[in-house]
Parts: sequence; structure tokens; C-alpha cells
Amino acid sequence: MASGHLYALDFDGVFCDSCGESSLSALKAAKIRWPFIFGEVNSAMEEWIIDQMHILRPVVETGYENLLLVRLLVELKVPPVRKSSVAEGLSVEAILENWLKLKPTIMSEWNEDKDSLIDLFGRVRDEWIENDFPSWIGANRFYPGVADALRFSSSEVYIVTTKQSRFAEALLRELAGINFPSERIYGLGTGPKVEVLKKLQAMPQHTGMTFHFIEDRLATLKNVIKEPELNEWNLYLVTWGYNTEKERNEAREISRIRLVDIPEFSKNLK
Repeated sequence: MASGHLYALDFDGVFCDSCGESSLSALKAAKIRWPFIFGEVNSAMEEWIIDQMHILRPVVETGYENLLLVRLLVELKVPPVRKSSVAEGLSVEAILENWLKLKPTIMSEWNEDKDSLIDLFGRVRDEWIENDFPSWIGANRFYPGVADALRFSSSEVYIVTTKQSRFAEALLRELAGINFPSERIYGLGTGPKVEVLKKLQAMPQHTGMTFHFIEDRLATLKNVIKEPELNEWNLYLVTWGYNTEKERNEAREISRIRLVDIPEFSKNLK
């Protein structure tokens, strides 16, 4: 039986603040998907959209949702292009509060398909990386101290993310100088995070280890709590990622979840 600690770590919101990059990628993709709407968007409005996306980032679970959000923001500001019943009178704060209800409504009313939006979002990122890699890297940043925590970690570490694995791998390499093993990155397409955690704990080499899962999304941690099979996992919500004060306060009331700041994260990982 192995002893020691295994850490499953989210990527965006734990290591990487990718909000600038994902918002710009969403704008590029939205111009391709909906030229009849985004042809009217000028640079001042693009700046406003990117500012609002920093507020809305906590609701994004998978990258393609950024496309939906940038279009919804345009519909808020430009009534003539509205195609959704929810846009009138909607505020950015209301989107933040009600995204899970709004998303299926706008997907239906815009006649959109999740898989094709995921493909488009990935393709736009790939083209940006291919055509101007330095500016793509520069649109991301790592939270202070977290890369060193990973670099000097003596624990068994896996990255479990809804980002495409190749993007996470490139960012670790270019921003942090860390060549993280690709087989330890479970990215988009490897299944829901709860299933990845089950897979990790079932590996024979991990028998007897202490399991830790570190996330910035409270909803993801709640999904883990619903799975009796995952009762052995210690759960942590980071205080620096894409979550709100309201969510952090809620997490404090849940006995399974501990809040963790960067100094404690670094100390634990080492």
C-alpha cells in the first residue's frame, strides 16, 4: 500500500487566471459565429464586454460558455440585435445569479449547439496560438506563488480541468517553466470531474493514499459531496479563484469543505 498525499487540482482559477485570454478568444469566436451581431461591436464596446467578463467569470464551467456570455452582453446593450427573451431588463448581476437557468433558454432561443461551440472555441484558440503564440500566452497569468508550489511539490499531483489538456500543458510550460506530464492532466473530454476522481482513487498505485481535491468552483465540490464513493476525498475551495464572496460564505457552512489561501496551498502541496 502506498502512503503519502495525492492532490487533484483544478487549473483555471487555481493556477491560471485565464479570464483575459478566454474573453478575447470568445470575442474572436463570436465574430465568426454571429457576424450579423458582432459586426456592430466597436472597440469601446469590446473593452466594456471584457470588463464585464471578469465579473461573470465565476459562472463559467466550460470554455464555450464564454461565447454565450459575450453575446448576451451585446444583447443587453443593443436592443435591435436581441434574439433572446431574457435580455430585456437583464443586468450583469442577474446573469451572475441566474446563469444556470439562463443558459438553456438562450441556447434554445439562439438555436445553438454545445459541441459546435466547443469546437469553434478550441479552433479559434488553436489559430491564435499558431499565429501569435506570445500574445496568447501573454493574455494569461499565473496567480502569485502557485507555480512554485507545484514545481517543488513532493506529493502525487494530477490536474483535473475542463480546459483542453494541450492548453493547460502549454501554459505550465511557457508561463511557469514546468514540463508537467501530459498523462497527469485530465482535461476536457476525459469525463466529469467526479468520474476522474473515482478513476484516480481506484488506481492500484494510489491505494492507501490521502486524497485532496482543490477547486475554485463551489458547485463542483458540491457534486463531489453527492457521491458516496468519494467520501474519502478532502475538499478545498480556494479563496483566490473564480468564486464570489457569497459562495465562500456558503462553503464555510459545509463541513466537508475547507477554504484554503495561497500560503496554505503552497505549504500543503510541498
